[in-house]
Amino acid sequence: MTQGRGRLLGKSAVITGAAFGIGRATALVFAREGARLVVTDIQREPLLALADELRQAGADVEAVVGDVSIESDARQMIAAATEGFGRLDVLVANAGTIPLGDVLEMTAGEWDEVMAIDGRGMFLTCKFAIEAMLPTGGGAIVCLSSISGLAGQKRQAAYGPAKFIATGLTKHLAVEWADRGIRVNAVAPGTIRTERVMRLPEEPGGSEYLAAIESMHPMGRIGEPAEVASAIVFLASDDASFITGAVLPVDGGYLAQ
Repeated sequence: MTQGRGRLLGKSAVITGAAFGIGRATALVFAREGARLVVTDIQREPLLALADELRQAGADVEAVVGDVSIESDARQMIAAATEGFGRLDVLVANAGTIPLGDVLEMTAGEWDEVMAIDGRGMFLTCKFAIEAMLPTGGGAIVCLSSISGLAGQKRQAAYGPAKFIATGLTKHLAVEWADRGIRVNAVAPGTIRTERVMRLPEEPGGSEYLAAIESMHPMGRIGEPAEVASAIVFLASDDASFITGAVLPVDGGYLAQ
């Protein structure tokens, strides 16, 4: 593992949805920057494989398998940090699901699922993280919003509104807890080369959708998970000590249009 600058040296961090994509990339860069990690996901085997990889690279890491939308699971994810490392300094609220479809295609069940994970799950993990950070003087939370949480997009009838929740939660929590030493920011990725995005060509109309999305990013390409992870580590670190309530686009210029 390439050595980082130690921007998170000794800090205790929880990263949800860490098994794949942006969460996995974030865990790797956090480890390089010296963080002690709790990585969580609902998918056991890939999560445990990630934890083994991080340990072999010298990181202090614990894996917690669970569902952020279940209150007891979310509480245990945060407790793993406070019990294992004595405190919580950083939460990366990344866990989410990305169903594609317009309002006619989306079912009520799909709406409920995305709101449970992307909305309720983020609320719960932030709630318990703030509860854990208060006794030790504060910390940093980075939520995963999206360009879909700042602007409308086609075929995002459930996912987009869920990401508006992420954007709103970030701003409200930032104001609510700034005077207690807790910073709350978000990143708003454009389309990123995650495992989910790479499966799009297997779905009806997926190849055409992906090509259209790529062309809408002024840089002419989609992003890489590591590019989002770099923004997350900045917001989580003391380099961003006077930044709270910000939603940072990592989108190749998409929202600048």
